[in-house]
Amino acid sequence: MSFTELNFDFDALLASHSYREPLVIGGVRCHGGYDDCGNYVSPRTLNRVPAIRAWQERYRKDFGYPLLDRAMEDTPPNYPNVAQAKFLLRNGIREPMIRTLTRIGTVEGFGASIRFGAVEDIQRHFVEDLSGTATAHLTRGLYEAHARDEAGFDDEAGHKQMWWAARDIAFENPPVEDLAAEMRRAMGMPAEPLPLAEMMRRMAEQAMADRLLPADVDPMLEAQLARMARLLLIEINAFHTFVWAEAVLSDTSLVAGDGDPARIISFIRADETPHVEYLKCALSEMRERTFRGASGRAYPGRELIEAIWQRALATSARRGVEGRNAELAEITAALEGNPRRDELLEEFHALGDLRPGPDGQWVAIQDASGAN
Repeated sequence: MSFTELNFDFDALLASHSYREPLVIGGVRCHGGYDDCGNYVSPRTLNRVPAIRAWQERYRKDFGYPLLDRAMEDTPPNYPNVAQAKFLLRNGIREPMIRTLTRIGTVEGFGASIRFGAVEDIQRHFVEDLSGTATAHLTRGLYEAHARDEAGFDDEAGHKQMWWAARDIAFENPPVEDLAAEMRRAMGMPAEPLPLAEMMRRMAEQAMADRLLPADVDPMLEAQLARMARLLLIEINAFHTFVWAEAVLSDTSLVAGDGDPARIISFIRADETPHVEYLKCALSEMRERTFRGASGRAYPGRELIEAIWQRALATSARRGVEGRNAELAEITAALEGNPRRDELLEEFHALGDLRPGPDGQWVAIQDASGAN
């Protein structure tokens, strides 16, 4: 297949390479595998990655604008940072790290829902022809590949199980609690999974309640765009988490596994790259096109996508603060009863990039030169 082509069917976008050896972790068959040189190759990327590259190249040629994006330096660093996480482990405080890895894997498992709630005939909502774009392929393989990468599919484990495997190897099968209900509540979801029909009904209700765009723009399309923007920011922010987890879990003086936990995270990082790229591409494509409302009225894509993007940025910032607060609460709880509690907590804060201020706001720690 020539990758100058811009149109692909569902099966083509879900096709994987031929592997010399599958990826097996702790006896569990995971997605992806190794090529003839022993390098890890992500699943479902035989055609998906070249296709995304071709759509991005077409976008740049047609419009000449950069893709919608957020620079890594504009995203907050992971909390706790590498030095802080290692300090806790060095002092025998493992529970926060174990819970963090459990929580990440749990949320990855929720990625199965990415395949639900999308507008099937997205073309009818746009004036221009969408043929040969990432947008046209969202329900023709891109969402499905993303869902399978995160939650696994059939007998192949995905990122959910891979994060947990990294945890179990690093900390030698520690006792863990099921955090699914807790994470669902934290994300504003019911504690227990809903039947598909009920989930779709609630999604429709939420879409109507969260209106931001003009009333005659399909609310389910708006909900889809909002979810894509949130997902893109989550995926971009997650690269800080990958760097952090790899650095901590590669320290064989602190965790078990001879570096295998960090290698597992590096595989997940490779798998996540196409998710960032297709979301950037599709949102950028829609930004440069014209939306068609139910009344037939046309709306500039730049206005609508910018409104969605700015709200997503605000939500991401708020959740970042909430996440840091939750992490600090777990760390503080883990230190309860420790005779050196106050001393350890102060040393922990001193190693950070940010620390909680007296008014509850997070403040940057100044370096020796006095610059933030």
